[in-house]
Amino acid sequence: MNRLDPVVSLQPAADEAFRADVREGLSRRPRQLAPKWFYDGRGAALFEAICRTPEYYITRVEKQLLAALCSELADLAGSQCVVVEPGCGSTEKVRLLVDALRPAAYVPVDICAVYLDAAGELARHCPGLPVMPICADFARLPALALPPGRRLMFFPGSTIGNLEPGEAVDFLGTLAACAGAGGGLLIGVDLKKHRAVLEAAYNDAAGVTAAFNRNLLVRINRELGAGFVPQGFAHLAFYDEMQGRIEMHLVARRPQEVWVDGERHTFAAGESIHTENSYKYTVEEFRALAMRAGWRHRRVWCDRDGLFSVHYLDLA
Repeated sequence: MNRLDPVVSLQPAADEAFRADVREGLSRRPRQLAPKWFYDGRGAALFEAICRTPEYYITRVEKQLLAALCSELADLAGSQCVVVEPGCGSTEKVRLLVDALRPAAYVPVDICAVYLDAAGELARHCPGLPVMPICADFARLPALALPPGRRLMFFPGSTIGNLEPGEAVDFLGTLAACAGAGGGLLIGVDLKKHRAVLEAAYNDAAGVTAAFNRNLLVRINRELGAGFVPQGFAHLAFYDEMQGRIEMHLVARRPQEVWVDGERHTFAAGESIHTENSYKYTVEEFRALAMRAGWRHRRVWCDRDGLFSVHYLDLA
């Protein structure tokens, strides 16, 4: 019999955090908004469309790696663990793990409730698997009531790259604390590579990433009544080789004035809102990052073109 536990929701807290972050981010100079707020219902759909563009190699290559490594992972991680996936997104990747590991339970955590709807599909796919979705910001992991047992944290998609390196170490430490003694972490990490390949992935010819970026302004209008003219902002994404990261911005094409909670924010033509960083690492750089957070690096898998890596870490 399928089992899907009721969704635990911390959505009111997330809604208030969204309001506070937008107010604070628009008051900064330069202005900046956190990429986690991309994912309302339409943002989630647009991201799934990005994953299908020919330029965006990350999802395609990672799925190929996961499909190839699952049997080896079963030997490393063992069976009957509790799989916890912060920022779960769709179930395409975790389904590969579930089929190989036959875990005791699956706990998807996502700030976007739309993604948690997919948990029902996984419950139907895996009869008898307890699926326990939590609607929350994965930064709140330490405050969540996770089921007991040996835990495998699953963090695919190179989401770790959205964090500043120091923040990434802190978050990897949080994952270690949540995994607990004997726990493990399977994590996707995008690799450094030629600028042209990286920039194409964030500037697809069909303009899906541009629409995804501007949808953040649509969301702010809908939820906070700001009055942005989204098409008045150009999508800009480029690779900063010195920083080792893709930067994504929304650049005002012409002057605009918006209001959030009675506060006026003006944009001159050419002013930008920095909406995302995506750091890229070498295998050695990420291994060092993980070790600083207390993880032991056990195994890494890379595709033959050196585009992407998947790492398995555990706690001694």
